[in-house]
Amino acid sequence: MGEYFLPTSTRFVVSLHMLALMAEHGDAPLRSEDIAVSVNSNAAVVRALLLRLASAGLTRSQLGNRGGAMLARPSSEIRLVDVYQAVEDRNFFAFHRQPPEGDGMIDRHITPSLEGLLTPVREALEDKLASLTLDDVLDDIRARADADRPRLSPQLSIAG
Repeated sequence: MGEYFLPTSTRFVVSLHMLALMAEHGDAPLRSEDIAVSVNSNAAVVRALLLRLASAGLTRSQLGNRGGAMLARPSSEIRLVDVYQAVEDRNFFAFHRQPPEGDGMIDRHITPSLEGLLTPVREALEDKLASLTLDDVLDDIRARADADRPRLSPQLSIAG
């Protein structure tokens, strides 16, 4: 018997990937097709996310032959909570698709009980995301890239 998993969304993480690409490219617009290759998705998914990000004032589009998407403001001003709220359903915990209908104590009280207990968890997540910016993501990426670079040992330096 297989396990049953509820679907999870990758919109937030994919959007952060897209925004990091745009930040790295500066003022040069990126085509949705090029972004799609990097995020390993299709251009239609990228365009849908770009619409959400643009509606939140995080990205803008440049039309024309060399058009594409770019950041609407500096990466230091893009808080992760703004990205999260732009692309994800804010109901971090999905509740029953059909409300419980039984007359038992659990059936009658499970939803309001869980809403009361889990709302602070969602709020804590959003508070933490509000303290982070796209620059924090970029700084971490750059630090990891620097750590990957091979270093020449002093014994291998070329004598002049």
